This record gives sequence, structure tokens and C-alpha cells, in this order.
Amino acid sequence: MSTLPDELATWPAWTPDDGQLAELELLTSGAYAPLAGYLPAADLESVAARGELADGTPWLVPVTLRVPADVVKPDSDHLVLNDGEGSPLAVLEITERVPLGELVQLSGPVQALRAPEHGPFRRIRRQPSEVRAVLADGLVLAFATRGPLTARHIGQLRHYADQLRARIMLLPLVGDGADVISRPESLVRLVAAATRNLPPETLVVPVPLARRSDPVDELRARATVAAAYGATDLLSDLPAADGDSLPLRVITPPDWAYDPVNEVWRPLSLITSGNERDELSPDELNSVLDSGQEIPEWYMQAAVAEELRMARPPRRERGVVVFFTGLSGSGKSTVARDLRDALTERGDRTVSLLDGDVVRRLLSAGLTFSRADRDLNIARIGYVAAEVARHGGIAICAPIAPYTRARELVRDMVTDVGDFLLVYVATPLAECEARDRKGLYAKARAGLIDSFTGISDPYEEPTNADLTIDTSQLSRTEAVDAVLELLTRGGWIAP
Repeated sequence: MSTLPDELATWPAWTPDDGQLAELELLTSGAYAPLAGYLPAADLESVAARGELADGTPWLVPVTLRVPADVVKPDSDHLVLNDGEGSPLAVLEITERVPLGELVQLSGPVQALRAPEHGPFRRIRRQPSEVRAVLADGLVLAFATRGPLTARHIGQLRHYADQLRARIMLLPLVGDGADVISRPESLVRLVAAATRNLPPETLVVPVPLARRSDPVDELRARATVAAAYGATDLLSDLPAADGDSLPLRVITPPDWAYDPVNEVWRPLSLITSGNERDELSPDELNSVLDSGQEIPEWYMQAAVAEELRMARPPRRERGVVVFFTGLSGSGKSTVARDLRDALTERGDRTVSLLDGDVVRRLLSAGLTFSRADRDLNIARIGYVAAEVARHGGIAICAPIAPYTRARELVRDMVTDVGDFLLVYVATPLAECEARDRKGLYAKARAGLIDSFTGISDPYEEPTNADLTIDTSQLSRTEAVDAVLELLTRGGWIAP
């Protein structure tokens, strides 16, 4: 990797999100060769129209970087790209910028400054050239996935690898979240567990590929990186576009189902009509996991099911954050405290209360009530709550949290490690003012307090609350009972 340029400290810097960091790693590792950076508009147009770069080089994947427009000044010619801890990873030489409203799309070559730091499983986060050297010659059947391998996947891999006499390479896609489970290390463990039922030389290589919303684009990206890592064939259920010239052969199996008579997964055409059994739907699998039922072995082999159970325990064992939001005086702190007491009396879950006023005094002392500081206060609450959930506890939060974006940031933090329930305490403003024991509303009306939510600063009402209560219509006991019913109905606590 390169030494740090002397001008580094004078250039603007940006910390990409998880998906952008994944894209950057593919660029700097050689997985996107022959690309040397983010594509300019002419290349992007050519890729979309003809499946090739402007110079005629075959290429199907648009590789772009979009950042807030205020990150780079009009005269900036470089941008430092940092990791999540603020350490420089690479430098982009800006050769083109395209304004896109509040964002700007940047193009130009990327110079790597160092290799990214990887946590769990870093020993198998190998670069494409290293993997190709391990594979050497011969056919390689790859399977790229964002979720656990079912018995069908394992059956198909064994079938087609045997037909091709190919080595199997499993590519858990750890770029920006997984299916069924959320943590990348959990996905790697799930994929590794499947190798117990595959040939011993099966290789597992985590790949930082960000998710594409369009299935055709997702297949193009998977095929591109699989080929870069040395695969000659790719097993996939995703559809290919007519005319696509993919860098390897894609095998799309016919419909398979479970044959209960012969106790095997096989092509549907080989099963007597009416005897076939389909895979569990995503909703059915979620229900099985949430309730703690056994995962059927015909659907998922035992080693994989055991890892999936560890990665996603039933709701009664899973951490959960109950996040109250509402105006000052709405009753959210009272209900939150009573909920804490009710759950503590039960004794079956550890409970932590993060009340808005207490957090302000301890965790967020010194912050103002500006929008930026309000968002930072909520982010701090969310971080602590997520840590409680990570270890299987219940965190109860009761800030005002007036802004949708800040609440959604907390949801994102929590759902990486547990479950998130939003409770909107929708007590009317007039009732909140009438209860004003601290005289805050009166001071805000008199102009003595700036940026007071509901008076001189907006409150963005939630549209996605899991529960809405109005404490002007419900007693304290009724309000708490409503939240307990939500937790009980969802399976987070026992009846």
C-alpha cells in the first residue's frame, strides 16, 4: 500500500457508509479489475446501454460514489476516504463531479493508502489474487449468498459440483447486512456450518459486496466478483438479462422441491405430483425463529440450523428496545418508569431505563438543544440501548426524539443486534401544556426558551409506530398494560 501523501491533512475527508466501504474495498483489492476508480458519466452511460465501458471493455457493474454536496468544495481535487474509526483508507482524485440535488457524484482514480481492518474472520478475508492462487487450475462452482444455506442449496451444490467435477467456493456477501440475520460474522458462521455437508475441499471466502435492489444488477455484481475470485461457474436463482455477457457461466437450476417419500431434495419433475414439499417462505421461517420452534431438518440441515438459532434466538431470549417518543409532558417518562417496574417485578429479563432528563444530565451533559445536538443525544441513547439489546436485555428509552431521521438511526443501530419497538405517546399539545409542572411551556411561549419542541421547534410525528397511546385517554395502568400486551403478543415476554 502507498505511504500517506504530504497533502493529506489539507484535503477534505468523508467516511463512507457500509455499502460504500464495501465498494471501495472491491476497487482497491482488485475484485473490480480492470477498474481503477469510480466511473465517469460517459462510462456509466455506456455500461447501461451496451454492457461495456466507453473504450469497449466489457463491464456490467456501475461503480459510483455519491457524497453530500457540502463535503467537497468546487475547487477540491482530492477526497480522503476514511474507515469508520476515521483512519484514511484511500484517496480519490476527483476528475469529474455531477450535481444530484443535495448530493454530488464523484468520479476518478482511487489510490489505496492501506488495507482495510477486518475484525472476526479476517484470516479468511483474502484478496482475489490470493484465492485464485489457492484454487489454481480446474473448474470452480461458486455460490454467493446473503443468507443461510438450506438443504436445497446443499443438494444443488453437491449435484452440480459432481456433474462438473468442480471444487465448491462459498461466498458469504458481507457488504451491508444479511438476510434472516443481520451481523456479517453470523453469516460467515452460517455458511461455514454448511460445509459439514459438502466436500472437504470446499472454500469459504467472505466478499464485501453491497446489495443491489434490482435482481439483474445483483446477479451481474455477484458474477463479476465470483469470477474475480477464481470461479468458473456460478450457481444462482437470480434472473439474467437477455444479451448479458457475464464473465462466467451461470447455472440456474430448474424448480427443486423436497421429496418426502425418498427424503431428498431433487428436481420437481422427478417427484410424483402432489407429493412435493416447498421450502419455508421468509415469513414462515421468521415465525419459526421468533417463536423458538424447531427448524425442520428436511428444510435446513442440523449444523446450519444450530448456527441460525445462535445468530437469531427466539424473541423471549432476544434483546429488545422499547423506544418512547412524544412531547414534553406527554407522560412518556411516567409510563416508561412504570413499565420498568412491571418488568423488574417479573424478574425474567434484565431491564435498563434511559430516561430523557437523566440522559441529558449524565450521558449528554453540555449538549445544547440545537438540531445537531438533539440528534447526537438520541444517537448516544441509541448506542447504549443497542449494547443492552446485544446482551439480551430490555432497554426502555424515553426521550422526546422529535426528528424522524434520528429515531430511524436508533432503529438501524438496534436491529443489527436485537429488536426495536417504537411507542408514540400521542398526548395532545394542549394537555401537555396543562400538565406543565416545570413551567417550560410558559417560558417557551414567552420567548425565554429557544427551540422548544411543539412551540418553537417542530415535532415530526411517527408514521411507523408499533404502538400509539394517548395518556389523556388512558390511565397510567392502562398505558403500561398496552405496552406489556405488545411485548407479550410479540413473544418478547411470556404471558
